[in-house]
Parts: sequence; structure tokens; C-alpha cells
Amino acid sequence: MTPKVASGLSPVRETLDSGAVVIVQPTASTPAVALNATFLAGSLYEPDGLTGLSYLTARVLDRGTERRPAAAIAEALDDRGVSLRVASTRHTMTLSCTCLTEDFDDVLALVIDIARRPTFPDEEIAKRRAEALTVIRQDADNPAVRAAERLFELLYGPAHPYGRPAKGTPDSLGRLTRADLIAFHARRFTPPALSLALVGDIDARQAIDAAERELGGWAGAEPGAIVVPPPEPAAVRRIARIAMPGKPQSDIAYGFTTISRLDPRYYAYWMMNNVLGQFGLGGRLADNIRERQGMAYYTYSTFDATVGESPLTIRAGVDPDNVERTLAAIDGEVAKLGADGPTEVEVAETRQYLIGAIPRMLETNDSIAGFLQACERFGLGLDHDRRLPGLLEAVSGDDLRAAAADVLAPDRAAAAIAGPDAAPGERL
Repeated sequence: MTPKVASGLSPVRETLDSGAVVIVQPTASTPAVALNATFLAGSLYEPDGLTGLSYLTARVLDRGTERRPAAAIAEALDDRGVSLRVASTRHTMTLSCTCLTEDFDDVLALVIDIARRPTFPDEEIAKRRAEALTVIRQDADNPAVRAAERLFELLYGPAHPYGRPAKGTPDSLGRLTRADLIAFHARRFTPPALSLALVGDIDARQAIDAAERELGGWAGAEPGAIVVPPPEPAAVRRIARIAMPGKPQSDIAYGFTTISRLDPRYYAYWMMNNVLGQFGLGGRLADNIRERQGMAYYTYSTFDATVGESPLTIRAGVDPDNVERTLAAIDGEVAKLGADGPTEVEVAETRQYLIGAIPRMLETNDSIAGFLQACERFGLGLDHDRRLPGLLEAVSGDDLRAAAADVLAPDRAAAAIAGPDAAPGERL
């Protein structure tokens, strides 16, 4: 039986005169409001040669504005018990936080001021650059991170926006200047590039009016669109091994390029990936590799569909002695699902599982804000949560089998293994 889903969200959306989009979802669960301000300012939009610019900009953005020095911003947030997060991804940069309803106007004013008027002081850039370099050094010593980064390079190529390191390199971060950050902010932080989601114990009209006040007088052109280039089709199997002597564990990242979020086959791919490495305690992969053979500390798959042709990634952490057996087991599960597709029972159970998980996706104000941002970004509609069960119901077993057959072929896979037993640069 298909689980019943709650009546759904009822957000209010308005495009302001400045071009910014405001989406408000009133809720009454707690006297608090989640704010999520998202700009199209991820690493995809960095100029050539300035890898890591978005990442460093995110780390310095809240370190002073034309109206408030860094200390005043920190004090204003601390006084209200608010933790502001600024995060950069491949496509977006997001400022997000949760505040009490009584503090909403003040916190909204502060968040918009940070996004609108940062000054990027030289001393703050120096501090945050040093922190970023420390993070990169820590990543370089982490087998899981090394394997994932190398996989994306294999899948997309080192010059592709999805294949280059989003955090940059020590060399590229060292070359970034204050002028680079200012220019990037001026290009990417404009009202037409802003989507503001406000979720919580607020009146929709009053929240939109508050946003209009804070954004008033801010003008800017809509940033030009950037098309994500398609990766080269995979013709052969590619495996890279990264030697990290002294590590007690080997980490495997294995995957394929697939489809974009707006491809009509998205829901079939989502369900297929659930069968492979998500359902229950980890789908077929975990049932075989972790439960039956006891070879992996963890194993799962992810399907991260976004603007460009997106990755389906399988991850596993194993004892170094089990690397080859684990690769063989992954190949086996990939080949079997690709050739035969899922069973009818798996199709029914994964559909039921995903539909039943929809309310859990929308349990908190913060998660609702993130969901609404995804709906806005991909044009899914304000009623997407209510339509989602029907979209999943419409996916047939044949659709899942076609999705699996289209992508799951071990002879076209890419894999990166980082650990103590790997020979540097080795290819299989």
C-alpha cells in the first residue's frame, strides 16, 4: 500500500521590483524562522585560473560590511543566538540561519547587509585564506576526499567545472586578491540572481514587505547563464590509485556520469539508485558487501542530479586487504542491476520508501527552505511536494530497467582508490 502524504506546503512566491525572488512558507511548529538566501555564485562561475574563488569569497563574505565591522556582525548574531552559515557549492552560494520570530526583522537586515555590502578587508582575507589552506592540507591527508576528487577528475576531466577542485589549490588560493573577490561579488551578487526562502512563524505578506525594504535600491543586471559542458563519453574503464602510506583504511570512489535534474528520466534514475545503494541500510551494495561479506566499514551510492550531466557515485571504506574483492563485488552488483534491472518487489518497495520519506524531507523549517530553493532553481513549481508521489507512482519497472541499462556498465566505470596499498598513478 502506498503511504499517505500530508496535504503539503502552501508557499507564497513573489518577484520583487529588483528582480529578487522571495518565497515564504508560514509554519507554526516553533516560534522561529529559517532564512535561506541563495545566489548563483558557485565555483561554476569562477573565471579561468581562479579556482577556489567562490570558496574563499564564502569564507570572507561575513567579515565586515560597509555598515558593520566583523566584530559588530559577530556580536549581533551572538546576542540573538544565531549561527550564520555561508556555503559555496558548484552552482550556488547560500547564506542561511535560523532565528526567533521576534528577531526576524533584525536578522533579515543583517543577512541582506552581509550579502549586499561586503568589504572584504585585506586582513580578513589573509586569515581566511590561511584557514582554507589548512582545510586543503587536511583534505590531502584524507583518503575519502582524495578518492572522491580523483573520481570527479576521471569522470569530467581536470578542466571541467565539475572536475576541478571546488576549494581550489594552494597555488590558486595564493594568487587570489581582494580585487578578485570584489569583482566576483559584483558580477554574481545581484538581486536577479537571488532567491530568498523564508520559512517559519511569520506572516507571508509582512515577510515579503520586510525583504522589499532591505533590498530596496539594490540594482544589478541578471548574471549571464553558463552552460555546463557535457563530459566526454566514457569509452573505457578507468581506475586510478593514490598511495597514502600509513593509512589504516582504503577508500573507494566509483561512478558514472548520468543525466541532469531536468531530464524526464530523473525519477527513474532516483529510484534505480535507491535500489542500488540507498534503500534500507544501503540497498544491494550494502547487503552484499557489508552485511553478507563483511568487507566494508561503509558502502552506499548517491545520485546527485543537478544542472549538468550529473554523477552517480558509489563509495566504500574497506580494509586495504579487501580492496580488490570489494571492487569485484561492486562490479558484480553494477553489472547485475544493469543487465537485469530491479525486481518488481524492489520497484514497489523503493517507491513506497521514497514516498514515505517525503514528510521526513520537510520536517524542519531549514529543510523546507532548502526544498523550496531546489524547486525554484529547477522550476519544479510551488506544489512539487504534492505532485512528487504521483511522479514516483508513474515510474514503471521498465523505466527503472532502462535507467539501469543506460548507465550501469562496469567496463565504462571510473574508480579511484586511495589508501596504503595503492601504487601512485597506476591504471587498470
